[in-house]
Amino acid sequence: MNSRDSAGYQPNSQVKRKTWARIKRDYQLYLFLLPIIIIYAVFKYYPMYGVQIAFKDFSPSQGIWGSEWVGFQHFIDFFNSYNFWTIITNTLTLSFLSLLFSFPVPIIIAIMLNQMLGKRYKKFIQTVIYAPHFISTVVLVGMLHVFLSPNSGIVNHIITWFGGDPILFMADEGWFRPLYILSGIWQETGFSTIIYLAALAGVNPELHEAAIMDGASKWKRVWYVDIPSILPTIVILLILALGNIMSIGFEKAFLMQNDLNYATSNILPTYVYEMGIQKAQYSFSTAVGLFNSVINIILIVTVNRIAKRMTETSLW
Repeated sequence: MNSRDSAGYQPNSQVKRKTWARIKRDYQLYLFLLPIIIIYAVFKYYPMYGVQIAFKDFSPSQGIWGSEWVGFQHFIDFFNSYNFWTIITNTLTLSFLSLLFSFPVPIIIAIMLNQMLGKRYKKFIQTVIYAPHFISTVVLVGMLHVFLSPNSGIVNHIITWFGGDPILFMADEGWFRPLYILSGIWQETGFSTIIYLAALAGVNPELHEAAIMDGASKWKRVWYVDIPSILPTIVILLILALGNIMSIGFEKAFLMQNDLNYATSNILPTYVYEMGIQKAQYSFSTAVGLFNSVINIILIVTVNRIAKRMTETSLW
């Protein structure tokens, strides 16, 4: 045996044999993964073939390969469009405000629920805040229209009861972002809370017992035991949230959008739909969508590296 073998070096053929041996031994686990791999290959990777129309003047009659190649012309047209900065500003503003106000809420609620002693009351609260997650976005926006109607909405009835004038919430561009963010908090807080509750359930009880023996109050136990214990979970979810900062949800923004609030509700996803579906500018809308995806990739890689250096917690 030479020195390289004695140091732990293994030839490639031996490594391959061991790999295949592990696959044969645990083939049931790989069979469980097979449907997911097929779904991703068919619905995620195969459609990427059509991304090339972002660099072509796509014509349905000529097909993807037969369409004329135009390079980066569609990207240049988007960057030079009159509403480029308006769309980017609307998207970033709505995304950052949503992240700023919605991200801490489930953490706070999870910590509060974790400190509750009454199990029945705790389960009741969890059910109440988790139930809105099952409401579809279409129904949610319909509820907003009903509750905020200037004629029959309960909110405007309360306003007029106190002597105020009815407010056109859904038709006021100034109210679009608050309504979008608050409705998102109400709908999604419960689901995110479950993740943090699961992380809190994994906190070693001995840490709390030691803190109690040292005379630590509940607040100090939360600050010095609970929060540091769930910090890796917080960092991972924050990285994912920042990585999708440009991919704010299309469906709710589109359903809430109208001609009167268009100035603030026109964001990248709705703009892609408008140009690609309504105006049939397939190549241009694909270029805008590809630009959005590239920015998201850059953001998630950058945030992941920063988090890895600062907290030693990262996605990879």
